[in-house]
Amino acid sequence: MKTLTFNDTGLSPYIFRNDKTVTVAADKTTVGDEPNPDFYIADMTSSNATLHLDVTPPEDWEGNKYTFNGSAWTAVSGWVDPKVARIAELQAEIDALRAE
Repeated sequence: MKTLTFNDTGLSPYIFRNDKTVTVAADKTTVGDEPNPDFYIADMTSSNATLHLDVTPPEDWEGNKYTFNGSAWTAVSGWVDPKVARIAELQAEIDALRAE
């Protein structure tokens, strides 16, 4: 596997299979082969991100749940699953509507 991390925080928002083409450039990161890549990552560039090759992510890896420093993974303290957070937001909206 490969992971793309932010240099300042070590956050790992993306992992990719080893056979996936990932190109970190000065203006963006391209995932997939040109001329029709799978997607672009505009906020991760060669000046602020690092692509680590041949890594083994934790089994419960999810975007931004872990940092990676090039050799070790560390769980992010206080990380909340975005789905769980969204469900809580929606429940709060439902509760507010019912209270009206």
